[in-house]
Amino acid sequence: GIISLISLAVLSYERYCTMTRTTEADTTNYRKTWTGIILSWTYSLLWTVPPLLGWSSYGPEGPGITCSVNWHSKDANNASYIICLFIFCLVIPFAIIVYSYGKLFCAVRQVSSIHRGPGRGREQRILVMVLVMVVCFLLCWLPYAAVALIATFGRPGLISPAASIIPAILAKSSTVYNPIIYVFLNKQVREML
Repeated sequence: GIISLISLAVLSYERYCTMTRTTEADTTNYRKTWTGIILSWTYSLLWTVPPLLGWSSYGPEGPGITCSVNWHSKDANNASYIICLFIFCLVIPFAIIVYSYGKLFCAVRQVSSIHRGPGRGREQRILVMVLVMVVCFLLCWLPYAAVALIATFGRPGLISPAASIIPAILAKSSTVYNPIIYVFLNKQVREML
């Protein structure tokens, strides 16, 4: 889950950098790609290893068919980890996504205001793509985050195991939606396919 969140943030930032770059992209240099992959996995490991070392713990999630952070423990050790996880693995990646797509949209808008005509259609397509990606991100991860926070800080038994299944499935399937959205809403990618 964390790697998918961080990957979405890295991809949004890379998309912003690629689209606003003034020079042609070097398609033979994979250093930036590997750096993004390594940073994503390293950051994710930094947030998934602490429960193995005693800061919170892992346990069954929902009806017991998957494993996740122990959302139901009420001690300070667990609560501090949940708060940090929420901030550093949901809020910050979401802020990066909003910043990157917002800056990308502003850049496209600025270019299309200089070059009237077909730029307007491109601006609208990018706006739709950005909005759909941000909304999908929120639809996938906010229910899971809400259930996790309620389970951690709410009264015991408020979230039943059955009620936690759909948010968990949505969150874990979030990496599937971004490429689909990008393919369907990006004319160049569709033409290449």
